[in-house]
Amino acid sequence: MKIAAVRTHLLEHRLEVPFESASMRFDRRAHVLVEVECDDGTVGWGECLGPARPNAAVVRTYADWLIGQNPLETGKIWAKLYNALRDQGQRGLTITALSGIDIALWDIKGKALGQPVSVLLGGRWREKVRAYATGSFKRDGVDRVQDNAEEMAGHRAQGFHACKIKIGFGVAEDLRVIRAVRAAIGPDMRLMIDANHGYTMAEAIRLGQAAAELEIDWFEEPVVPEQLSAYRAVREGQPIPVAGGETWHSRWGMWPAIEGRAVDILQPDLCGVGGFSEAQNIMALASLHGIRVVPHVWGTGVQIAAALQFMAAMVPDPVRLHPVEPILEFDRTHNPFRQAVLQTPIEAVQGVVAIPDGPGLGIEVNRDALREYRMAEA
Repeated sequence: MKIAAVRTHLLEHRLEVPFESASMRFDRRAHVLVEVECDDGTVGWGECLGPARPNAAVVRTYADWLIGQNPLETGKIWAKLYNALRDQGQRGLTITALSGIDIALWDIKGKALGQPVSVLLGGRWREKVRAYATGSFKRDGVDRVQDNAEEMAGHRAQGFHACKIKIGFGVAEDLRVIRAVRAAIGPDMRLMIDANHGYTMAEAIRLGQAAAELEIDWFEEPVVPEQLSAYRAVREGQPIPVAGGETWHSRWGMWPAIEGRAVDILQPDLCGVGGFSEAQNIMALASLHGIRVVPHVWGTGVQIAAALQFMAAMVPDPVRLHPVEPILEFDRTHNPFRQAVLQTPIEAVQGVVAIPDGPGLGIEVNRDALREYRMAEA
């Protein structure tokens, strides 16, 4: 079996109602899938986190080194591709593009061996996971406080045990939103807050101190990801556990935050951190330092499937009778092709998601959807 072709599929949907995080404005949903085909017809699928066109360009650059390689040699291929562009960047697009390729190769490996990726990663500790609903972006033309409260109450009604809301728009306004959401969802639903690195260090500390009484599970990306000393100051200056890591790429990008105990919860994204091959290394580093891992998820059904396979194989830390189980980030913002790209959508039932148990990622891609949502001039 040899790699015969590498393709990218750029997908896009323009939003009728744009929305914002503290750091970005979204007027469309755009994602890129990676397809790796072998000479025996076996196909593997992956996805890259971040801007679609730039990721696709780097994937096509990597393709020159991939053709003719044995797709089962995932570790060897990862090291070769990383080294091929090492001098041009050990972070960012070089790693997010490599992530999509690595996931596709593990999908191929699972199909070739007739096993789910989770089994190949070491074994399935769980067959389902609870999901938490991510949403509450700042939407155009609505009252943010009321909109957030109503949205999160809706997720509670659908059976989700936890939700995450977006902040970073100003301490006073954000506190009004957090209080309104807590009142809407009640005291027993878990609540997380995500600033998308929109605060200064002082603002983040002030927000955390004021919001702590509202029973917040974690405070995600309080400051920009480069400021590890500010992360530590926020962690020390307010009582809410600090989370981060979706923009720290590879083990080398994660290590300073882990070693320096900048976070309580690490959030590697399978499609951005280097795929399954590198996520395993990061999980080991986090375990050495007693840091909880909760993967970040933001993409299509391909990424959801990859995250689920990884989460199935996450070893409880520590192994005990009633371990702390991982929870799945489940994006609830509008994206019509999120599940349409799959022949069998991955959905939550009363806030619980079953982990696919078929070979590889355990999914089949719907090529009709790839054509329907194909990015213009892709």
